[in-house]
Amino acid sequence: MKLWRARPAAPNTVARRTLTGPDRKRAVEESIPIAVEIAGQWAWRLLAIIGVLIVFGLLIISLKEIVIPFMIALLISGLLAPFKSFLMRHRWPKWLAVLVAMLLAVIVLGGLIFIVVAQVKSGLPNLEKQSVKAYADFKSFLASPPFNISNSQYQASIDAIFTSVKAGSGALLSGAGIVASTTGHVLAGILLIVFSTLFIVLDGVRIWAWIVRLFPRRARVTVDGAGQAGWLTLTAFVRVQVIVAAVDAVGIGIGAFALQLPLAIPIAILVFLGSFIPVVGVVLTGAIAVFVALVYEGPLQAIIMLAVVVVVHLSESHGLQPFVMGTAVKVHPLAVVLAVAAGSFVAGIAGALFAVPLVAVINVIVKYIAEGEWRASPNLEVKDVINVHE
Repeated sequence: MKLWRARPAAPNTVARRTLTGPDRKRAVEESIPIAVEIAGQWAWRLLAIIGVLIVFGLLIISLKEIVIPFMIALLISGLLAPFKSFLMRHRWPKWLAVLVAMLLAVIVLGGLIFIVVAQVKSGLPNLEKQSVKAYADFKSFLASPPFNISNSQYQASIDAIFTSVKAGSGALLSGAGIVASTTGHVLAGILLIVFSTLFIVLDGVRIWAWIVRLFPRRARVTVDGAGQAGWLTLTAFVRVQVIVAAVDAVGIGIGAFALQLPLAIPIAILVFLGSFIPVVGVVLTGAIAVFVALVYEGPLQAIIMLAVVVVVHLSESHGLQPFVMGTAVKVHPLAVVLAVAAGSFVAGIAGALFAVPLVAVINVIVKYIAEGEWRASPNLEVKDVINVHE
């Protein structure tokens, strides 16, 4: 019976008292307002969905040492797989295209990390010396009028700050520890990222065909189409985020060079890597540039560097990010901000990193299923998935 179909009036009270069995049950159902019944049906379905999501989330949390490296591998594969396909379209052998793509990723990422470590290592002694001098100057500034803060008052404030940081360090360390809590987890995570990326780039089509085979035959067309739509969105997100990160790094790096700050190259590289966390990444890494300007050059240069970071951030968040991100992954800027905030609250750094691509992929999958174009397609065999996508 359709929910919107008109129902006969409920029997009166006297008649209802005499009803028994199925007639009484039907009379009770007919006495329930249609709005209440619709709301009830929606309610239990929503509760079921929420329960599944909670169980799924608890499973991910318990397996975070495996899930997070695998998701990082998916992001890297989203950038390398199109490059491999490009080489194969130009008649490169598959094994050579995969090898070149992997080597290129290792060289680029390893080169960036090497430059940062080498530059920081060479400039660290001078930075420590300048930091001690800036700290002493700051204490002298607070001790002079109009502040007149004594050493005991200053030390009490510092102790209070350290106490607050220590009290909240558990949440901070747990958020950072999602990525790697120990050296062993780091090494295991790196190996898992490398091997997962290699197999996804090398044989991702057959892996996906195996996943499609797990579903009933009538659902395979839907699963394959939704998965391909999600994968295209993920690759578009990665490409767009690389462009956004490069623009942020160039903008803040030029500002650091113009102010003649030391460690300008490492600052630009850190901004590039940090910008893969949308919205907040450029702010957090740009704060390092402001700190270096304050320690080495003084308050005026720090204010100028802060202005550069703010201008770059506003240009990205209000101009570049909505334009390229909205075009590529169809996610509203407000959804980006809320996704990053929710992801960082739930899972710290890892949550902020994966929030936007996860929202974008879910959005396009739900849209594909809701449009229903797959209903006119015939049943899909696994060999068809391999033949179409290879």
